Amino acid sequence: MKATQALLASAALLACTGALADETRIRMADAPETPTLIANCSGCHSLDYIQMNSRFVKRAGWEAEVKKMVSVMGAPVSEADAAKLVDYLTREYGVAE
Repeated sequence: MKATQALLASAALLACTGALADETRIRMADAPETPTLIANCSGCHSLDYIQMNSRFVKRAGWEAEVKKMVSVMGAPVSEADAAKLVDYLTREYGVAE
């Protein structure tokens, strides 16, 4: 069990340091909230997840994703930034309702 925990911890550390992905070619939609997105999201996962999954997600889905990242995954995102992220993701990457 300790070996599995060590492996998971190592994978999480690599993911959060950006050592697993080359983010230089990923371009997010340019908007006032883009720096907020990059600052709050790219530290732990690739931004291409947003682009890959966006064609399936409505506002409620983006709200649930941001909430999950904060409450379950422990992302240190303020309430104000979370609201900005949901607005940005819905507007730039969301599916019309």
